[in-house]
Amino acid sequence: MRIGFIGSGRMGQPIVDRLIAAGHDVTVHVRHPETQPDARADGASWAGTIEATVLDADVVFVVVLTDEQVRSVCLGPDGAIAAMTAGATLVQHTTFDPATAQLLAEAGAERGVGVLDAALSGGPHDIAAGRLTLWVGGDEAQLEEMRLLLETYASPVMFVGPAGNGQRVKLVNNAVFVAQVGLAVDAVRVAGSLGIDEKVILAALQHGSGASRALGVVASGGSVDSVAERLADLMSKDVRVVREVARSAGADLGIIGTVLSSDAVEKKILRSSRTI
Repeated sequence: MRIGFIGSGRMGQPIVDRLIAAGHDVTVHVRHPETQPDARADGASWAGTIEATVLDADVVFVVVLTDEQVRSVCLGPDGAIAAMTAGATLVQHTTFDPATAQLLAEAGAERGVGVLDAALSGGPHDIAAGRLTLWVGGDEAQLEEMRLLLETYASPVMFVGPAGNGQRVKLVNNAVFVAQVGLAVDAVRVAGSLGIDEKVILAALQHGSGASRALGVVASGGSVDSVAERLADLMSKDVRVVREVARSAGADLGIIGTVLSSDAVEKKILRSSRTI
């Protein structure tokens, strides 16, 4: 299968590697030219423009960083959708505003291009192991046509409704994850006030009913501070997007929002780059 791939980085590169290993012909366009040698070294072809990347592709993947970048590379007369062949499919993996997912779907429909809002959960190690989670919004029949390709690097691949729902599920997931990290932070504080060492409480809670994946991430990092420092930028972006989308939709974040606004999250996690 001929594949165009826009973006690279810590999440994009392992997806490219898995696609090439599965025998697909991959052409990559990266926003930063200094990453071009990596794309070539991994067996992908290189294209200097979006148009050259997607023109003859059966499937185009987009893995960039922000909503603005998604709109820039996908929409408009110079965007990917305008240059794609009718019958091709755009798979969008970036975390972005659900409203943008709908814009992509509408633009794709005008060109006869299918669009899958394929939000992801996991990291590069999950991609390498073929166990990345995908929540896919769009047309279910389109997803079924792409399922075997997506399962090159992802499992499970879950249909969650129309375009935009992939992003909505991802945003709720991210909000819950950050809130759970905040609860782990406060659990360490409470345990400390009771005379229990941080490493002891983190190890103990993983074997109790209070265990969670977020708690496991904190525990594997060795301490609250080290994990907060490592994840601060990512979690700050996630919380900002969740709040913006909830506000625009008129949705009440409720208890989740209360935890996200707590000192444990605001001061210890989201602002950790300035306070640690």
